[in-house]
Amino acid sequence: MSVSADSIRRTGTYSPETPPWVAMYHSVGDCSDDPYRITVSPDRLDRQLGWLRRRGLRGVSMADLLAAHARGAAHGLVGLTFDDGYADFVETALPLLRRHDCGATLFVLPGRLGGDNAWDPLGPRKPLLDKQGIRLAAASEGIEVGSHGLTHVDLTRADDALLHAEVAESRAVLAELTGAPVDGFCYPYGTVDGRVADAVRAAGYGYACAIDPGPLTGRHALPRLHIGENDNAVRLLLKYKLHRLRRRPVAGLR
Repeated sequence: MSVSADSIRRTGTYSPETPPWVAMYHSVGDCSDDPYRITVSPDRLDRQLGWLRRRGLRGVSMADLLAAHARGAAHGLVGLTFDDGYADFVETALPLLRRHDCGATLFVLPGRLGGDNAWDPLGPRKPLLDKQGIRLAAASEGIEVGSHGLTHVDLTRADDALLHAEVAESRAVLAELTGAPVDGFCYPYGTVDGRVADAVRAAGYGYACAIDPGPLTGRHALPRLHIGENDNAVRLLLKYKLHRLRRRPVAGLR
């Protein structure tokens, strides 16, 4: 099981000048029909994880990454996240993570258990994890399960009642399902504003992941880099090296 981020929330000691390098994945499987570029093939993920390990890097969950930063021991660690909770995480991604001794955070949708990616109008229907699959992931060494909301809606367009359900209620449902505290949240579509970030913070999450949150960048709006099927060794190196230039330094991640 992953290290809890409770200590980060209590101490508030996580304040690097530049946010950590965090990779954003979604589905692992067939890329032949992939209009949103959310899928990487198993072979590509295997090679990407191998690239990390050859460079002396290791992918870990967000909870483990943030806890390591709080201890000043995050050298060589990068965050790996998988959005939406596709069934192929357990079937395909998890064995590859184990092969390379990597962990990850899986952001799931407890309001769509055993459903599919109905929010994507194009492309194939991809099955999502059911209760058993989420519990299996949560019980796996190095894997953290976080909330992606209940049903995958743009929270910046949600009214107060829907925002509360997607943020606070999803945390309660997921904690009951896994039998463990839920510290991490991931904004659907990566969209976040001040109101939504405040709701996530008020709901008790220790951190939250976005994509490019701009001036909101902080512990409850962490930026991530999309990693896809076209990201070979050269592209991964560029994304890793250019991270500090791409992300503006911040005084502290609040």
